[in-house]
Amino acid sequence: MAAPIDLELKKAFSELQVKMIDTQQKVKMADLQIDQLTRVQKHAKLTHAEITMLPDNTRLYEGVGRMFILQSKKEINNQLMDKQKTANEKIKELEKKVYLERSVKEAEDNIREMLLSRRAQ
Repeated sequence: MAAPIDLELKKAFSELQVKMIDTQQKVKMADLQIDQLTRVQKHAKLTHAEITMLPDNTRLYEGVGRMFILQSKKEINNQLMDKQKTANEKIKELEKKVYLERSVKEAEDNIREMLLSRRAQ
C-alpha cells in the first residue's frame, strides 16, 4: 500500500516542481522586461530634457536604420513623449502580474505540505 502512495506523491511533487520552475522563469522575464522598459523611459526622458533646451530653429535628425531624417523639434518631442507614455503603460501592466509571484508561493507551500504529510505517515 505504501508503493501507490509514494508514486502519487512523486508524480504530484514533480508536477508542482515543473509548475514552480515555469512560474519563476515567467517572473524573471517580467522583471527583465520592466528593467529594459525603465531604461527606454529614462533615455527618452533625458533626450526630451536636452532637446527642450535647444533653440527652435535647431536642425534635429532622427536616426532610422542607417540613415537620418530631418525632423522638426515638435515631432521629435511628440515621439519622445509617446515613447515614455508607452513604456510607462507597459511597466504598469507588467507590475500588475503579481499573480505569478503568488503562484510560485502556492507551489512552494504545496510542496512543503506534501513533504510534511509524507513525514507524518
